[in-house]
Amino acid sequence: MTDKQKREAIFNVVWRACDTFRGVIDPAQYKDYILTMLFVKYLSDVRKSKEAEYQKKYKGDQVRVQRALDRERFLIPEIEIKDSNGKVEECFPATFDSLHERRDRTNIGQLINILLEHLEDANKSKLHNVFRNIDFNSEANLGQTRQRNVRLKNVLEDMAALDLRYEAVGHLDVIGDVYEYLIAKFAATAGKKAGEFYTPAEVSETLARLVAPQPGDRICDPACGSGSLLIRAANQVGSEDFSLYGQEMNGSTWALCKMNMFLHNVDSARIEWEDTIRHPLLVENDALMKFDIVIANPPFSLDKWGQDIAAEDKYGRFYRGVPPKSKGDWAFLSHMLASAVDGKGRVGVVVPHGVLFRGGQEGRIREAVIRENLLDAVIGLPANLFFGTGIPAALLIFDKARTPKGRDKVLFIDASRDFEQATNQNKLRDQDIDRIVTTFRNRQVIDKYSFLATFEEIAENEFNLNIPRYVDTFEPEPEIDIAEVQREIKQIETDLAETRKKMDGYLKELGF
Repeated sequence: MTDKQKREAIFNVVWRACDTFRGVIDPAQYKDYILTMLFVKYLSDVRKSKEAEYQKKYKGDQVRVQRALDRERFLIPEIEIKDSNGKVEECFPATFDSLHERRDRTNIGQLINILLEHLEDANKSKLHNVFRNIDFNSEANLGQTRQRNVRLKNVLEDMAALDLRYEAVGHLDVIGDVYEYLIAKFAATAGKKAGEFYTPAEVSETLARLVAPQPGDRICDPACGSGSLLIRAANQVGSEDFSLYGQEMNGSTWALCKMNMFLHNVDSARIEWEDTIRHPLLVENDALMKFDIVIANPPFSLDKWGQDIAAEDKYGRFYRGVPPKSKGDWAFLSHMLASAVDGKGRVGVVVPHGVLFRGGQEGRIREAVIRENLLDAVIGLPANLFFGTGIPAALLIFDKARTPKGRDKVLFIDASRDFEQATNQNKLRDQDIDRIVTTFRNRQVIDKYSFLATFEEIAENEFNLNIPRYVDTFEPEPEIDIAEVQREIKQIETDLAETRKKMDGYLKELGF
């Protein structure tokens, strides 16, 4: 079976499990239950693979087998269920199979919660708080006891059909890719609420290729969502010589990101749970950490982003000016620029087009950034690429290797007309991504597609970065030959008169 077939087989099983929750709770919520259970199944099946491997290697020596298992990425603890007097009623390992065996229990939701708690406690350095925001025994979300038990039993039975052992799925990215694909599916079906935490794969791929991470780079996403953009950037390095950092303020999305990292075999990623603007946690020595690559798709024009604390920001992120209260775009941009290594850091960010031309305080911040010679490229994307919004977005690329007093040109690319039109959402094709990346890397000027603007040209436009001011995409209407049009009209009139004459003759013959 090919990797593609394995992905599709896993996807079909998990998507069938989703039917249990459809119509019961919001899709933005049931992803938490489905993806958490998928993660538990993955941990359990990998454990079975490793145990079989060690049993064979150590010829059934249980002490050596257990010692080897205790050195694995994740520990699977034993669970003791006690009665009201503290007497142990039963003991079983914290695996998916244990849950499946007990799927008919009336307290199955409580058992799942207990298992998740034990997994967390046994793997605190990796899973601390990851499962604390999800309750499989919630009456509010999953219904009253009888209904809840039926739903959870169905999920366990559906998931039991999955085989995620090494020998079944091969290299680990198969399950990681399926997990990410499911996140995308949830975002697509749930609309804006779920789409907020996921950047379409093609946009992530484009941005990752544009910032071009190198071996040894520290890569950060300060609004990391479910982590897809970080993973795409890591894949561009071409080796395992990188480190990933992220921060996310939504608790359940943060948990998804943590699990997503583990499923892609990135165990050392540091993902923090907090508000990046109000409480940045990626700090060292009482200053913002510095990164070689800073990338993000922050929430568009976030209202109440934290303007009240910006003027006294101890990290000095807003020295160019404080963005308006109802538009947090330049707040995230200011944070990202402050987090990039001076003299070499690269920043790539997805923004709404208003960031390019809105005036007032945003206009003054934009002018200051351009005067510092930090802006490298402005790339317009097609409309309707993102889940939950049809508005077009742009990519901004900044490069702190550009000298502060320099006057390097800024590349403008209008890629808004290159896409594949789908039923509900447009999509960047491989050739569209390649064209953007090639044009950017070669700093090419292409008629009606790209333009290199000087500082003077941008200043002349009052630091307005609206792409049509620089890339002329106007298509002139073809010239009309009036004489030819008149000849065509006369011919039509002659043909019409002849047709009417024939019709009159036919009607006369019929006695009309």
